[in-house]
Amino acid sequence: MTRMQRLNHRPTQSHQEVIILMPDDKHLSRRQLIKSAGVGAIAATLAACQPAGSGGPGYQRPYSRKPWVAPRVSMGNVIREIVGHRPYRPSGFVVKSESFDDKVVVHNYGHGGGGISLSWGSSALAVRETLGMTPGRVAVIGGGVMGLTSARLLQDAGWEATIYTRDMARHTTSNVAGGEWGPYSVHDPEVSTPEFKAQIQFAARIAHHAFTNLGGPDYGVRWTELYTLSETPPEEGGEFADLYPFRVDLQPGEHPFPAPYVRHELTMMVEPATFLRRITEDFLQAGGRFVIRNFNNKEEILALPEPVMFNCTGLGAASLFDDEELTPAKGQLVYLPPDPDVDYLTIGGGNSNLYMFSRTDTVLLGGTFKLGDYSRNPEPEETERIVSEHQRIFSGF
Repeated sequence: MTRMQRLNHRPTQSHQEVIILMPDDKHLSRRQLIKSAGVGAIAATLAACQPAGSGGPGYQRPYSRKPWVAPRVSMGNVIREIVGHRPYRPSGFVVKSESFDDKVVVHNYGHGGGGISLSWGSSALAVRETLGMTPGRVAVIGGGVMGLTSARLLQDAGWEATIYTRDMARHTTSNVAGGEWGPYSVHDPEVSTPEFKAQIQFAARIAHHAFTNLGGPDYGVRWTELYTLSETPPEEGGEFADLYPFRVDLQPGEHPFPAPYVRHELTMMVEPATFLRRITEDFLQAGGRFVIRNFNNKEEILALPEPVMFNCTGLGAASLFDDEELTPAKGQLVYLPPDPDVDYLTIGGGNSNLYMFSRTDTVLLGGTFKLGDYSRNPEPEETERIVSEHQRIFSGF
């Protein structure tokens, strides 16, 4: 399921606080999650004050004092085009341990388009696989967001972690993620099992709780408005509805978007460059070290001196650990100069999974979700499509 189907198909700090390992832990209740975000009471008050039937300029944006400002979308304003490959598995991401003689490998990979969103949660589930072991040396294979968050949680649990990676975080797929918090585009609900659906619920809530503890410029985490555009009425509720503390469905005439249905929510934006850089610094300050190395097969990994290893190789797990289900989901991104006047995000409004994310480093336009496509070069026709469809979305501003 793609991220863009969220309206029409929802089924599908302290780092010590992140390792919440038991599913019945009361810290994961909806009430406390919203309370920890610091916006629950505000959301309830503002929702009660929501103007009814106000149209166009009369609609008051409850989390901004500014009117909607259109991003400056044009081919002449494009500063960068880039391709990333999401590690997608229809049945969902893998978190499990596996024994190889005297070695233990803990797998934590295959998160599709939800890697950053699920990072702390999935990594907490992976670290739970070490319960009962005596902390010692551990090798983390992969330097993207899953490798970094796994390594940080292992350090908090007393392990001496080394990250072995081909690329530092700034050169990984994690660094070109969109960054809006939303654990979508992760699995196909027609294929995934009830057990996996429970697993992603648990991981999402741990991750959400962790990110609310990291809010602010240091980690690049902030709350912002999200407008999801749809041709059909949005569903009530949904699997992660309680993690979006403010929600209202706008009526025609209450917004400037060329869509009959618009859902207005409050969400978190995680700026990948800032977040990954800060987690890298935290890892190093806690005594971690990096070893730049490329592995050709799992035998080379198993030859490492550490007795416990975390496989956070993303798409690389397809060849390294013979995962035939793992496939790339190619995404193409278009970067525009940052615009502080654009203080909201949009999803939808076109013929594919479009999104506009306004960040401090860029106005980011997406996107594509091409399964099985390993090509690395940006496609000019895709760039033109992404730009032209966003021009149409904002043409009425």
